[in-house]
Amino acid sequence: MEKMNVLDSIKRNIEDHLGEKVVLKANSGRKRVVVNNGIIEKTYPSIFVVRLESDTQRKVSYSYSDVLTKTVQLVFAV
Repeated sequence: MEKMNVLDSIKRNIEDHLGEKVVLKANSGRKRVVVNNGIIEKTYPSIFVVRLESDTQRKVSYSYSDVLTKTVQLVFAV
């Protein structure tokens, strides 16, 4: 039950930054980390969508559990 509370707080935190710029660090296996700049575009019950700035139309989606397990790290722009 406690895990759901953590996922809910991650979801709420991401929703608070909707439409804002973010630095996205994604672990893509074999000790490779991909870093992209993007904008948090939309949140859904299980996932969130980030529109990447490097490619005009490219969007990526991640689950909130990816943030929990640190597969994905978000750094919100100040």
